[in-house]
Amino acid sequence: MSRHNRRRSTLHMRATVFGGGTVAVAAVVATVNIASANQVSPTPRTTSKADHAVFVQGNELAGNTIHVFRRGDDGKLTAAGKYATGGKGGDQVDAPTDSLASQGSLVYDKRSGRLLALNAGSGTLTSYAVHGQKLTDRQTVSTGGDFPVGIAVSGDLAYVMNAGGAGSVQGFRITANGLKPLSGSLRTLGLKNEKVPLFSSSPGQAAFTPDGRNLVVTTKSANTLEVFPIGRDGRPAHKPVVNKSAGMVPFAIAFDKTGRMLVAEAAKSTVSTYKVRRNGDLQVLQKPLPNGQDTLCWLERAGDFFYGGNTGNSTVSGYRMDAQGRLALTNEAGIAAAPSAKSQGVIDIAVAADKFVYVQNATSGTVDGFHVGRNGALTKVTTVTDLPAFAESGMEGIAAV
Repeated sequence: MSRHNRRRSTLHMRATVFGGGTVAVAAVVATVNIASANQVSPTPRTTSKADHAVFVQGNELAGNTIHVFRRGDDGKLTAAGKYATGGKGGDQVDAPTDSLASQGSLVYDKRSGRLLALNAGSGTLTSYAVHGQKLTDRQTVSTGGDFPVGIAVSGDLAYVMNAGGAGSVQGFRITANGLKPLSGSLRTLGLKNEKVPLFSSSPGQAAFTPDGRNLVVTTKSANTLEVFPIGRDGRPAHKPVVNKSAGMVPFAIAFDKTGRMLVAEAAKSTVSTYKVRRNGDLQVLQKPLPNGQDTLCWLERAGDFFYGGNTGNSTVSGYRMDAQGRLALTNEAGIAAAPSAKSQGVIDIAVAADKFVYVQNATSGTVDGFHVGRNGALTKVTTVTDLPAFAESGMEGIAAV
């Protein structure tokens, strides 16, 4: 059986591995012209910052691109350009809706004003200087591993999570002259994947704790949260502290204002809350909280609220943390944003100014924008169409400012 047919015949893998449903696939073709970004300059860069922008990674197999949108004060999006990364997108084996099966494949770093994008099919990391909604000064470097799918940033450190083979994390310094590999920072994750991994056995996310002292990696198939304490030199401990996940199939990571860690778990669409100790040990503060939806994989904070993407039934769930650190749903139904015909295959999420939530819909090739209400309810304010829809690959990765 060909890989293509195997992929399509195993769209039920969510149900088998995660307990999820299936969604319809709509093929959509992007029509915005590509504006190539310049190559890295040998001279130090001037300060640049993104402003009122939303960035979407197309993850095209023939040539990865970044789709840029101008964000209005009302949250509405208008196309502002499309930029080649200089690398290729990727597609994990048997991925039901999301080609990279991760959170954090596209990251905007406010400190440096740079946008970081991963080229899973090329094993490279691309960075740009951002000026408003324009991308310039493109630089591409090797990630030191196969099939990179996640980026974590803290201060001047950026760590890439490679999902292929044994899996690894590789560090970089974000300097005035671009990204510089941090020698001696490569650490294995001890996985047993092919170069292009099965979606359920690849790691879900790498994230720094807010104090920058630990790097946390979720491993879906191993059902663990692996914590690398970070030394003063920016290098991780040689071996991670391996913690058993409180819920099944840990995927995405978010932190509240006090530093408590929330982990979205795909198997039963739950969220668990932890305290991360300095030595890498985790203390469970709240056991898995179910949302009643199907295949929760992505989770992001918007001020006092958290929003999770349920790809199995294309809904978005809302959560709120009270003063005592107890997490609860914003409503009994567990749905902050219901699905629509143009909102199929909910995957990654980005937040702008803590009041706008942007959701990628992989199978319909759209991005929905919502305004966050006082009670956490989401009101749709915009929909962008004609983005690369999930087929042999599809868009994955979104960042907002």
